[in-house]
Amino acid sequence: MSKPSAAPSIPTIKVSPRGAARLKDGHVWVYRSDIVSTDGVSPGSLVTVADHRGQILGSALYSSSSQIAIRLISHDPVADFPALLRQRITEAVAYREPIIRDTNAYRVIFSEADFLPGLIVDRYDDILSMQILTQAMDAEIVRETLISELTERLHPASIVERVDPRVRQLEDLPPRPSGLVQGEKISTIFAMNGVQFHFDALEGQKTGAFLDQRENYAAAVQYAHGEALDVFCYHGGFALHLAPRCTHVAGVDSSRLALEIAEQNAKLNHAQLIDGGKEIEWIEANAFDLLKDYAYSGQRYGTIVLDPPAFAKSKRDLDAALRGYKELNLRALKMLRPGGVLVTCSCSYHVSQPDFLGMLAAAALDAHRTLRLPEVRGQAKDHPILLNIPETAYLKCVIAVVN
Repeated sequence: MSKPSAAPSIPTIKVSPRGAARLKDGHVWVYRSDIVSTDGVSPGSLVTVADHRGQILGSALYSSSSQIAIRLISHDPVADFPALLRQRITEAVAYREPIIRDTNAYRVIFSEADFLPGLIVDRYDDILSMQILTQAMDAEIVRETLISELTERLHPASIVERVDPRVRQLEDLPPRPSGLVQGEKISTIFAMNGVQFHFDALEGQKTGAFLDQRENYAAAVQYAHGEALDVFCYHGGFALHLAPRCTHVAGVDSSRLALEIAEQNAKLNHAQLIDGGKEIEWIEANAFDLLKDYAYSGQRYGTIVLDPPAFAKSKRDLDAALRGYKELNLRALKMLRPGGVLVTCSCSYHVSQPDFLGMLAAAALDAHRTLRLPEVRGQAKDHPILLNIPETAYLKCVIAVVN
């Protein structure tokens, strides 16, 4: 078999033996410290990657600013990048067709996990919300191809770009506001597992909502009972799912705006809540302070959900993050009645599943509780995991029954 050769007119970047070994082991990132030469390479270029001996390893997208300097997109030469983009979008859409159930909101493209590094696309009913995270994906020809292909495949009423200013700064890209890139519609109502939610394409975190918990919402309902407390409730994802099942539900968040949207979502689901005689209580509070006060005052629950934001943004945050998770889980465990259910989550990639389970075991020991784990879960199937790229597996959701 002949060795692959570089595509004509595409610059070549050489990487160190360590960088080459990383690619050969199945990862797609090479860090800046493992770049040997970038002569004549423009920011955001499509490049050929070679090891220090000149052996071609594949084609990649180059960033002149990010610590992740190379993101491999193919092991073969790529002569027509827009054509490859169209093919990958088609494949991403096809991947989801057999797995999407009980929702009109899901992740369409998940960056590296869909072999389109630096691109996130979520669907909320007939609106697509897009995030561009790298220099290469920000190129005008790439943008035009993405919008054209997404329109042809999914026929959205609108496409909205959500911009993270910090990411653009890290990628040395000019400032750009969030806004419509196609169409005029910026709001809609979407549904997950029969529960309805408001969606404003220009508000909220990330692309507007957290779709990765969709299957965990449904799983939690199977075990929940009694009075329930949803801590870090945001727009009420867990709370609204649990309300028909539990005797009373309270949702806690420090953001007044998030709670106002959660209340609007509760009104959307008014009929099913009223049929069960339920009303959700929304509480604006710091979660750590509230759990401390509730534990001290003897509050008891049948179900507690902990779904905090990422505590570990980098590896150096790991120890502090685990202390924070332990404090939350320890207080929650003390507040659960025998037979109670704890649904506890972490979206911090740097907190691995073994780290998270170890933290939970230590919290259970300190709380003098024994836990059974009927389910140890991750992100929804439309957020696929690549086996050799651990960064694609970030969400942990543990359902525990307390003695």
